[in-house]
Amino acid sequence: MSSFFGRLKKGLARSREGLAQLLPGRDTVKLSEAEWADVEDGLILADCGAETALALVGKARKSSQPLDGLKEAMLRMFPEHKPVNQPLQGPFVLLVVGVNGTGKTTTIGKLATMFRAQGKRVVVGACDTFRAAAIEQLAVWVERAGADMVRQQDGADPAAVAYDAVQRGISRAYDVVIIDTAGRVQTDKGLMDELGKVKRVIGKALDGAPHEVWQVVDAGTGQNAVAQVDKFREVAGTSGLIVTKLDGTGKGGIVLQLVHRFGLPVRYVGVGEALEDMMPFDAADFVVGLIPDVGSTGGDQESLGQPV
Repeated sequence: MSSFFGRLKKGLARSREGLAQLLPGRDTVKLSEAEWADVEDGLILADCGAETALALVGKARKSSQPLDGLKEAMLRMFPEHKPVNQPLQGPFVLLVVGVNGTGKTTTIGKLATMFRAQGKRVVVGACDTFRAAAIEQLAVWVERAGADMVRQQDGADPAAVAYDAVQRGISRAYDVVIIDTAGRVQTDKGLMDELGKVKRVIGKALDGAPHEVWQVVDAGTGQNAVAQVDKFREVAGTSGLIVTKLDGTGKGGIVLQLVHRFGLPVRYVGVGEALEDMMPFDAADFVVGLIPDVGSTGGDQESLGQPV
């Protein structure tokens, strides 16, 4: 089986090959204005967005070696490593949000499996109460992970399910409570208000919870991902990102645009459906996978997204 970095690099091939046609060679030390414009265009085409592309080029211009300067600018764009907000006592409560189709349910199953592999007791609150198929899919992942699940009848109040899940986490001394919310479009005010209610109720069940709010983002949605994070951050207080589908369907530049615009840590990245296809995010590996001929992975770089 190929390494995760190998699969990530393969997934970023589409963006990398597009950039390769517009970026300078390693030995280039000076670019014309037209060549810098090509670099900007390449970054925009890779879904970096105009604002992020301009910021990267502005920093790369100051380097004596444009390609290495661009790599360094990308690395510096990621926020400093911020440890996951762990409570001093009681369960760690994680609220997972995102729109339909991002791979949220599968991601929660993978997270539950990872936490269980660390020896933690995990319970998942199935708050997508209006889609029975989604709950059944989640139940398969939860059982496979060796975790437990709190669910109610179809159509139950999602906030009530979340409250019960946190209460069970407290009363039965679970280490981790993961709350799965219904996928929703960020422009649907009713559903977003419901999400806000879920978060408030979690806080009533346990002071200080949820400790983290991770949003699952599909890299293939491009610029729409920016609007999604903007709205979910406002309503749910997104504290970290999980970027899925970096398997060739999505352009890698969207990751840079999201961290530049919102300053949020990328906790995990996914390059496929299998369990081993989601791993803690590493900025150095990501940049090496995105920029052609950058060189070594910088093995001493600290990963930005450590498992809890």
